[in-house]
Amino acid sequence: MPEQPNRRSYLADAIEQLGEPVTTEAAVQLLDGSPFASGRNTVRKCLRGLARTGRLVVGQGPEGRTTYFLISAKDATS
Repeated sequence: MPEQPNRRSYLADAIEQLGEPVTTEAAVQLLDGSPFASGRNTVRKCLRGLARTGRLVVGQGPEGRTTYFLISAKDATS
């Protein structure tokens, strides 16, 4: 039986499809309308979890906001 998607994997796939860094606000918008729509606190936990597992890197965006970068995108710009 195929594995059921969870919020974290759905969010990771959505960020990969977007292909650009995201803030918590952008991640909330990516989840809106999905079965995994959540509030900011829950989305922050998911983003931190993705960073902890090595799928995202935490940094600061141009406006000084906490921003989550895809590993491949971060490596390409370094």
